[in-house]
Amino acid sequence: MTTTRTTTTTALVTGANKGIGYETARQLAGLGWTVWLGARDTELGRKAADALRGEDLDVRPVTLDVTDDASVAAAVTTVENSATGLDVLVNNAGVSGSLHAPADTVATDFLAVYAVNLLGPVRVTHAFLPLLRRSTHPRVVNVSSGLGSFGITGDPARLEHGLVDLVYPSSKAALNMVTTMYATGLPGIAVNAADPGYTATDLNGHSGTQTVAEGARASVRAATVEPQGPTGAFFGADGFLPW
Repeated sequence: MTTTRTTTTTALVTGANKGIGYETARQLAGLGWTVWLGARDTELGRKAADALRGEDLDVRPVTLDVTDDASVAAAVTTVENSATGLDVLVNNAGVSGSLHAPADTVATDFLAVYAVNLLGPVRVTHAFLPLLRRSTHPRVVNVSSGLGSFGITGDPARLEHGLVDLVYPSSKAALNMVTTMYATGLPGIAVNAADPGYTATDLNGHSGTQTVAEGARASVRAATVEPQGPTGAFFGADGFLPW
């Protein structure tokens, strides 16, 4: 096992072969960081990392399926055996699931979405904690959504107020609670949530009003907090959001 690490800040972004995750990896690498680009599909991850390396960025692919214990353990081994260490974990991987009216939603509709959006970040965070604790300034960013905010969805002036769905919003609301509990229960590690905003991605059929460059800003803000910066906060692109 390699024991000497570089002095460059290192991040791991899950679900990063496309969309907001890809752009988050690009922007963090653009700061001069080393970025592990996590992707469930090995070939898609390799192609995405190759494209960013073509921009002279230090981006390295790692196969990582957030729903699979063995895949996550293998990703930990890959990072641990490198000389990079790990300073920042961005739990970006997410799925939307199928949209049903509340009266038509059944219990099994929650399973696949919660497996990725809630249990995925818990699985990955738990597995990478030993590496994060070796960092002098460890950070965890959980990519959430305004749809997971009671303050936002309860505001008639917000676009999110009009979308009624039990599954995806509740998965992000649960992730927000997990974020605040981690922030309290993991002293020395800054744990924050980030809302990309309504961004044009595969998740919404590219109907979003923001570009992925705009959508990545909240995650990058949360990933770059100073050592005495906030923990247990909900970041938007330009400020903090209500839980």
